[in-house]
Amino acid sequence: MGEAHLFIISGPSGAGKGTLVKELLRRVPDLWVSVSATTRVPRPGEKDGIDYFFLTPSEFEVRARHGEFLEHAEVHGNRYGTLRAPVERRLAHDVDVMLEIDPQGAAQVRKVMDRSRLIFVKAPTTEDLEKRIRYRGAESEEQLRTRLKTAERELAVEGMYDFVVINDDVSRATDELVAYIRSLSEDATGTAGAPSAL
Repeated sequence: MGEAHLFIISGPSGAGKGTLVKELLRRVPDLWVSVSATTRVPRPGEKDGIDYFFLTPSEFEVRARHGEFLEHAEVHGNRYGTLRAPVERRLAHDVDVMLEIDPQGAAQVRKVMDRSRLIFVKAPTTEDLEKRIRYRGAESEEQLRTRLKTAERELAVEGMYDFVVINDDVSRATDELVAYIRSLSEDATGTAGAPSAL
């Protein structure tokens, strides 16, 4: 059997990462997407264990001290992390894994997982990015400015990524991602990977 890949998708808030990941799951059902843990308060409609594992700061700290995270970072005053065990279990069973994390976390994972492939998603322009964040309506003006400053820093590290997608059209951007993921999986196995029941 071929070696499974660990795909890491990053990009500024408002770039549309979540939308693209949902489309990817529809198109590549054998891809497993890791659920991150966070200390931030759930947004309306978010469910624990589906959107995130919502942990208290003390719970997060205990898990971090015990080495349970593949990566973790503080972003906008909250902590985020990827639990190590579920990811390693899927990879050991030749299941391709997708992490949706920030560039700081992506850099941490790349250091310890040489099979990782980094994908960067961005909006066509910074103006588009700001419009998308405003349309979401989940942030105050101060939070919006913070996110835009963070976006500038994240765009500056685009060069460390293996593949860059401009999300100007969800369908077209998804086509690009599907083609990239399938090309790597087929290179490793000689054929497209079979779905897993994990």
